[in-house]
Amino acid sequence: MDADLLLILPLVVPLAAAVLALLFRNVPRVQAGINLISMSGVLAASLGLLAMINDQGIQAFASGGWPAPFGIVLVADHLSVIMLIVSAIIGVAVAVYAIPNIDAERVHFGFYPFLNLLMLGINGSFLTGDLFNLYVWFEVMLISSFVLIVLGNTEEQLAGAVKYVLINLVSSLFFLAGVGLIYGLAGTLNMAELSIVLNDIGSSGLVTVIAMMFVISFGIKAALFPLFFWLPASYHAPPAAISAFFAGLLTKVGVYAMIRVFTLLFTQDVGYTHTTLLIWVAGLTMVTGVLGAAAQNDFRRVLSFHIISQIGYMIMGLALYTPLALVGAVFYIIHHIIVKANLFLVSGVANRLNGSFSLKKLNGLYAYHPGLAILFLIPAFSLAGFPPLSGFWAKLVLAKAGIEAGAYGIVAVAVAVGLFTMFSMTKIWVKAFLPGGGKPDEASDNTNNEAPERASMTLGTRLMYVPIAALAAVTILISVFAGPVFDLAEQSADELSDSSAYIEAVLGHEESTADPYTRLDLDGRSGGVHTH
Repeated sequence: MDADLLLILPLVVPLAAAVLALLFRNVPRVQAGINLISMSGVLAASLGLLAMINDQGIQAFASGGWPAPFGIVLVADHLSVIMLIVSAIIGVAVAVYAIPNIDAERVHFGFYPFLNLLMLGINGSFLTGDLFNLYVWFEVMLISSFVLIVLGNTEEQLAGAVKYVLINLVSSLFFLAGVGLIYGLAGTLNMAELSIVLNDIGSSGLVTVIAMMFVISFGIKAALFPLFFWLPASYHAPPAAISAFFAGLLTKVGVYAMIRVFTLLFTQDVGYTHTTLLIWVAGLTMVTGVLGAAAQNDFRRVLSFHIISQIGYMIMGLALYTPLALVGAVFYIIHHIIVKANLFLVSGVANRLNGSFSLKKLNGLYAYHPGLAILFLIPAFSLAGFPPLSGFWAKLVLAKAGIEAGAYGIVAVAVAVGLFTMFSMTKIWVKAFLPGGGKPDEASDNTNNEAPERASMTLGTRLMYVPIAALAAVTILISVFAGPVFDLAEQSADELSDSSAYIEAVLGHEESTADPYTRLDLDGRSGGVHTH
């Protein structure tokens, strides 16, 4: 298939699906079918794009025939395609799960069109080669996700949506201000050309100030310390299908953007931006997130705080800024998206079966539904880094990179946070699944109007098991075939460490942008920052 077609399909397919879903807004089954076809189509196109990149290298598409840096450019390297594939896997899982989970009223008011528009924004963020268009895709995501949060119009949803939108508008303001400043400084917003121009400028106070604006903007999107408070206030409010989609993907778009700009653009003062600022942010994000989770007694609030703590691991890989650390960051993203989305899906089934998300009111699910208990243990143990599951390998790579870089403090924090994560997962297991762990005689607080089904399961509930089991299988596959996943992450890290291939694909000529005094040693997987 033509490379240009493969590059635009992840955008065209969800956009077309959103339009078709609007046309069939009064036929829920048709909308559900369109959505499943759309997500499956994005997955197929993304896999085809990965095969093409493995065979032909990084691909770029200049829309309208305008070459870079003048026109809008889409770029697909290993990192962006990995993000597309994993996002599409979550999209397919949520498409199946949503059929029984999303009620007719939410479907009528646009659940399927806005879910596809959200996927459009996510895919656009991964593929864009231009900072301003990254801002545009972020706004598409913000509008779509806001609508999905408020669908249902409950008081809890509205309260969460207000916090979500207000803080993300602040993020957008910092992003737009940073875009304006960087355009005034460099005269371009194409990321490949910016990489060259900013490298020529060298270490500049203004460049560092602009970098800090992007730290704030992307830090809000990624829920970094101390900018994360909007996340646990909003992710628990909508139905489980929406929560799972958000939990798996939205913060990871912020992480992706931060990795992209702090490996391609802002590498002039690595000693400050990466190994000082980001390493502290990563550690504090891990600690505050896991402590927040330990204090919660709501299934989804515990999981929401763990999103925050796990983001810290990804930023740790970026902050260490060695090839092996970048491999660890990419591996961790792959693992975390699958695991975290799956845990939210499990929470939705637990609520459907027992009428509550409160751990105090869930009780003894293992006795009635042992299958759900087993399906919970797989992503829960993986999240905590229990060997030999995928989370263990991701944390092992990051720990090895930290030790080789001499960053013993952040490694100690990462290990301690992993232990606290195990504590939180054990708390959910004891209170929700074991007999006597909760208080079953208390009244239900079912916020999604899903009827309790303690003694039996409907066909809809059984259907919700399918994506949970599938994602658990993906987690096991990542664990068993950790080597190939590592190799894929390593290819991404190599491209991030040396941007010459990215620049050549976009601009048509090769030019190394690495500062000769802070160039990564690409001959070894754990190289570190070396002088030449």
